[in-house]
Amino acid sequence: MAVKLDLIKDGAVCLERAALFSLPALEKALANSGEEKAGVRLYDNIRLANLLSANSDLRQSLIAFIGPDFRPVRAILFDKSHKTNWALGWHQDRTIAVKERRDITGYGPWSMKAGITQVEPPFEIIENMITARIHLDDVPDGNAPLLIVRGSHQLGKLPETEIADLALKYGQFACTASRGDVWLYATPIVHASAASKTPSRRRVLHVDFSNCPLIGGLEWQGIG
Repeated sequence: MAVKLDLIKDGAVCLERAALFSLPALEKALANSGEEKAGVRLYDNIRLANLLSANSDLRQSLIAFIGPDFRPVRAILFDKSHKTNWALGWHQDRTIAVKERRDITGYGPWSMKAGITQVEPPFEIIENMITARIHLDDVPDGNAPLLIVRGSHQLGKLPETEIADLALKYGQFACTASRGDVWLYATPIVHASAASKTPSRRRVLHVDFSNCPLIGGLEWQGIG
């Protein structure tokens, strides 16, 4: 990779080959997750939870960047191919997955996705999260790499009407990757994904990590 990013300054960093030796086990854990779907939300997956547990080789490769207290709180498998070749515009991730709804001041609106309760928490929760994108396939420029606006994680919660203009103003960076690479990014970073120009398999395991406890009896949905 020609340009090396910094997680604190730029909001993202690539850990080359960090998941390479874990890929066979990851592929087994994800084998029944369902193909030909844009995004599959993963929970009650004990195999995957074990692969992301505190003592796993994969988690140990991330600890230097995310710290030992961060635990996986949500996982989504993005499986882009010629059959599911979608695009996603510029946005910030603003929701978390929880086990059940509890009406608490500062939490909302609420929604459901694939049977999982989602809520928008106070933005400081999002600001203290880290997201890992574990690449199960090569993602060159033509195969829809994650696009980010470097440094935008430091701008706080942005009005949705300003996000696209921000990308035009500051430019975009394409997070290309090889099979086994892991991109870490600050969860509130402004990001997008174009449709693949050369559609082939592009599987990415998206895992959100947090070290923040929730309040009022709310519990993270988790993975296992």
